[in-house]
Amino acid sequence: MQTKIKIEHIAMYVNDLERTKEFFVTYFHAKANRGYHNSQTDFRSYFLKFEEGARIEIMKRPEMQDEPKPIARTGYVHLAFSVGSQKKVNELTDWLRQDGYEVLSGPRTTGDGYYESSIVGIEGNQIEITI
Repeated sequence: MQTKIKIEHIAMYVNDLERTKEFFVTYFHAKANRGYHNSQTDFRSYFLKFEEGARIEIMKRPEMQDEPKPIARTGYVHLAFSVGSQKKVNELTDWLRQDGYEVLSGPRTTGDGYYESSIVGIEGNQIEITI
């Protein structure tokens, strides 16, 4: 039996929950829920919903490890957001650059014909912006 599968959400721990929420709301038009707080463990989270695709759950808990995040590493490396056109990729990349975020590459057409830019976003996490 064939089952239809999609990514429902991706989760990431962050140090500054409110600042991270505002980053995704401001630049990627996310809609945040009211948030969750477990008063016994002090775990806090928000689900961020986008117009299409998977949600992101941002989470914070006391005493988290915060290891360096080199760009070239094993494991999950970046989130990619489709913004619909080359013009929008260019505009969003410029806006993020002007606001002090490091642009790693692009906007450019890659060797396989993919138009993108890559930035170091909130808390050192790499974000790819595509058509």
